[in-house]
Amino acid sequence: MKFNVGSKALYSYVSAVSKVINTKNAMTVLNNFLLELKGETLTITASDIENRLVGQLAVSNAEGDGKYCVDARRLVELLKEMPDQGITFTINDQTLESEIAYSNGTFQFVALRGEEYPEPAKAEGDEEAQVEPIVLKMPAERIVTAIENTIFAASTDDFRPQMMGILWDVKPDNLVFVTTDTRKLVRYIDKTVAAGKEGSFILPTKPAHILRAILHDDEEVEVTVGPKSASFKSPSMSLTSQLIKGRFPDYNRVIPPYNPYTLTVDRAAFISAVRRVGVFVDPSHGLIRFKITPDCIHMKTVDSNYNTKGQESVPCQFDGNELIIGFSAPYLIDIMNTLDSPELKISLSDQGRPGIIRPSEEQADSDILMLLMPMNVQEF
Repeated sequence: MKFNVGSKALYSYVSAVSKVINTKNAMTVLNNFLLELKGETLTITASDIENRLVGQLAVSNAEGDGKYCVDARRLVELLKEMPDQGITFTINDQTLESEIAYSNGTFQFVALRGEEYPEPAKAEGDEEAQVEPIVLKMPAERIVTAIENTIFAASTDDFRPQMMGILWDVKPDNLVFVTTDTRKLVRYIDKTVAAGKEGSFILPTKPAHILRAILHDDEEVEVTVGPKSASFKSPSMSLTSQLIKGRFPDYNRVIPPYNPYTLTVDRAAFISAVRRVGVFVDPSHGLIRFKITPDCIHMKTVDSNYNTKGQESVPCQFDGNELIIGFSAPYLIDIMNTLDSPELKISLSDQGRPGIIRPSEEQADSDILMLLMPMNVQEF
């Protein structure tokens, strides 16, 4: 098997595909790429059993077809350091001796037979065939935006596996993305996707991170969802991922239907003040106390272990009376870092009910809501 290809073109593909490979794998062969040459198309595959990422690129002067496994880490690191020029990739079909050659040098290693690489997992029985899949076509940019706005709120608690991913709640006229870790919740609605049917699935955070990294804004992605897996196909990449089993919590029940008071505040000023005061929080809980008046937010934190405290005020507009409430500084900063609106609108009710945080200017094609549970405070 032999072909020519640009070093940086090949590097862009192998570096993207390598994102699916775990640092440690139960099967040693999974430390490799599967390279398959058919005609003048090279297919590069990586897998961790649960996720399988495939990229295809055109090569030139191809000789022979075949599939072989090559060490992923070594190939990525070599191509990263090579200048941008053509290389010749050769694998001896008999001895498996492999060589990458370019104008200034050659690099040799040994490949493995492609038959040693695990095949994609097949569904048990005919279950996948019996259920009509959900098929969506949407711009890659919409997927990336939804992931960026939600993934930070996904749970990392192994005891709540259903929350360790992003819920894709497919509606006839929109697509809802939801994450929660019980302390915070994000609901992002994409109004541009109209599937014409209903369904839902939970995508784990690892493939979500991979999608965010590999998708290009100018591509269209076809999403095909079965009972146990989902595939995401773009012109250059294809990712297949096993889904999280179980039922996602009913997020609509968590969101308060009515928070009567609205707090409007400059996002940049608010997040800067929270960061400064947050330096002095007790790290065991991260609590900041807020006293909200019609024209000012007063914030205070105390760490009795080190006898430190911080206090600051920020102008605001609040249409309620004085309200005292507590929030976790790290969670609040996560939310404000994700929202990019100049001003934030925070809907509140009382010190025991969650706050609803939204950008001051809603987009016509989307709707985002972030919920943050309060912490118990009795006085400022």
